[in-house]
Amino acid sequence: MKRFMLIIPIVIWIATVLVMGQNAKQKNDREGEIRKIDLAEADAILRNDAAAAEAFYADDIVVNNPRYTVTNGKQALMALIKTGNIHYSSFVREIETITFQGETAIVMGKETVKPDGNAPGVGQTILRRYTNIWMKRNSKWLLTARHASIICTN
Repeated sequence: MKRFMLIIPIVIWIATVLVMGQNAKQKNDREGEIRKIDLAEADAILRNDAAAAEAFYADDIVVNNPRYTVTNGKQALMALIKTGNIHYSSFVREIETITFQGETAIVMGKETVKPDGNAPGVGQTILRRYTNIWMKRNSKWLLTARHASIICTN
């Protein structure tokens, strides 16, 4: 009976370690997946590939953009991309944190962009903070909300 009493805590400890390891692996897998698509979306914008960018967006996406306006819906956002109002010669996105709330991923970090074409700020290097909110819908991560603010460097 004493042996049995000693084995129970060991079995519980082993089970706990295994579950914690499994949860950490799942978290790392999800973070890696979100990191990959968040950076791929930025790359599609940099390459001015509207079709590739469009695949990342939910139909009801809302963007609080650095032009001090709110853009509602995929069609409105795609119009900005296709008309060159969102166009960069350089776009570097640095992810600082990714957190999850169920099937929602919140990505925060900073971006450095050099607008060109019809985009506001042509010829400048613009630093900004951003938050992207990705939601898993029908087994696919879609960008559903975004906020970007210019960092004043004066």
